[in-house]
Amino acid sequence: MNNYKLIIQYDGTDFCGWQIQRNEPSIQGEISNAIETILREKINLIGAGRTDAGVHALGQTANFKSEVELDFYRFKHQLNSILPKSISITEIANVEEKFNSRSSAKKRIYFYLITNIKSPFYFRYSHFQNIKYNVDKLNLISKKIIGTYDFSAFTKNVAEVENTICTVKNAWWKETKNFYIFMIEGNRFLHGMVRSITGTILNIHNSSGNENEMSEILGSKERKNSGESLPAKGLFLYKIKY
Repeated sequence: MNNYKLIIQYDGTDFCGWQIQRNEPSIQGEISNAIETILREKINLIGAGRTDAGVHALGQTANFKSEVELDFYRFKHQLNSILPKSISITEIANVEEKFNSRSSAKKRIYFYLITNIKSPFYFRYSHFQNIKYNVDKLNLISKKIIGTYDFSAFTKNVAEVENTICTVKNAWWKETKNFYIFMIEGNRFLHGMVRSITGTILNIHNSSGNENEMSEILGSKERKNSGESLPAKGLFLYKIKY
């Protein structure tokens, strides 16, 4: 049995997210349908990160198994010709049979884009804020979430999750000419967690609070204490590390 790994980019604007949902267009559904059309067999496409509605990806990873021996160049061309323009398969590889794109992942890296320039070319992929941020202060606040904690304060669906413990390995901000970029690396993330964390960091910054407020919010384990989640359009799944 062959186990094939895909690296995928997508614009999540017009999709309900990665995961297949009834009567809603999904990334997983579009790719699965395209693969099944080419191979003429049912496949189980496993994604490394279940990105939410409107979230984008530069390096989503997925895998599926098939008895068919693929010509990678031809198969990638066929897939991309069937898929909508908002989804692209950038790499295909044969991996060992035990590889699972979700459970084998060691680290997931996301970034969030905020722009202080009102531009029609940035609108779909960043959150506009006409605010001058102090990046040093943002980084001080962000350091408080690095480590292994219960991140219940940063997800709305605590009752639906068996495990709310996550390890954030790194979190930092950088400033470019037109953007503030928030990078976050972790072993796993809860539903809406990155957008909630990003919104909370900005809320503490804007209210002239200090970094200890982030520790207090994290320790409270209460979603009502954290800031408003930022729009999905600024969030990108950047890379999966194995």
